[in-house]
Amino acid sequence: MSAHASPEDPMQVTPSSSRVKSTNSISYPPVYSTRRPPASLGIDAENRIKLSDRAHLVFDFHQQVDGISEHRLGRNKIGTTKKGIGPAYASKISRNGIRIGDLENFDFFEMRFRELTDAQMRAHPGLEIDVEGQLEYYRSIADRVTAMMTDTIEFTNEQYDMGKKILIEGANATMLDIDFGTYPYVTSSNPSIGSVLTGLGVSPKKIHGIYGTTKAYCTRVGEGPFPTELERDDPGSVGEHLGVVGAEWGTTTGRARRVGWLDIPQMKYSTLINGFTAINLTKLDVLTGLEEIKIGRAYKHDGKILNTMPSSLKTMSELEVLYETLPGWTEDISNARSFEDLPVNAQRYVLRVQELLGVPIRWIGCGANRLDMIDRGEGWDLSSEEKE
Repeated sequence: MSAHASPEDPMQVTPSSSRVKSTNSISYPPVYSTRRPPASLGIDAENRIKLSDRAHLVFDFHQQVDGISEHRLGRNKIGTTKKGIGPAYASKISRNGIRIGDLENFDFFEMRFRELTDAQMRAHPGLEIDVEGQLEYYRSIADRVTAMMTDTIEFTNEQYDMGKKILIEGANATMLDIDFGTYPYVTSSNPSIGSVLTGLGVSPKKIHGIYGTTKAYCTRVGEGPFPTELERDDPGSVGEHLGVVGAEWGTTTGRARRVGWLDIPQMKYSTLINGFTAINLTKLDVLTGLEEIKIGRAYKHDGKILNTMPSSLKTMSELEVLYETLPGWTEDISNARSFEDLPVNAQRYVLRVQELLGVPIRWIGCGANRLDMIDRGEGWDLSSEEKE
């Protein structure tokens, strides 16, 4: 269960709303301990968080295995968060994973847990697991966790049929998708549109607006190809500006994020896969103060412009990026609340990105606070055309 703030965070949503953890999610066991204590705020979070009975559990030993695996890779490490996500998915695919619903019958849970830990210790010599201590812990939290558990497939579809608005939030990015991303430097799941269907068990006919969120520049945590990357360690450089002004340190790991210019080929690839109806362009304010701003417009390889995203890491490493250069701006944009409030050069940047993508940019983040946002309205959302 992520502890990071999100649009549907229980601290931010209305009292009648719920947060659903989907079927293809991986959940940390002490799910209720990863958020701010809500009781003092008068919020009954436990009755509003719905955990899928089909969601798999990440155990402490999964995190240990994650670290061991990264260490073994040496210079070829993936750059994972070492939170055990990959090993937990490996357990799921090996069909010896354990799901939240298994906690309802603790004798069954214990049998499955002993089988799983035995398999893990055989596969990783030297791995030590306090099986009895872990079982005691899970016995102590079982009732509290299962109280938040539900059939999220039934729940989500019922809410839809009742006319409720449903916001589905994805994490990571399409370029970290296990199938579509820069494999093997990817996450272990599908953070793209397909997971909405497989995670919640809903029909594709029920999906309405599909919104892509991107910064006004590129970032990446960990290893892997980054065609538009800038060096952020050079004092006074654009890379340093983006990293420092943008506060680019990983939320989970604390590692400095790699930074670079906006990458249009990757954004078009993501748009092709996901079918975005509008774009949320965040952190435009971070570009304030740069004399010039570049946009990675296209990839070139062996003298030819590429029309698709290479699957080969070798090809990715040999790419030449073709850039467009636009003039920057110096004006503070944090108080802008309409597109017209933006400096002319900032407007030109947004419009050029929109033109290259072929998808309207509806939302523009122009400051660090929640309300520092421009909403251009439904006219800049292709999903609104579907209503007509």
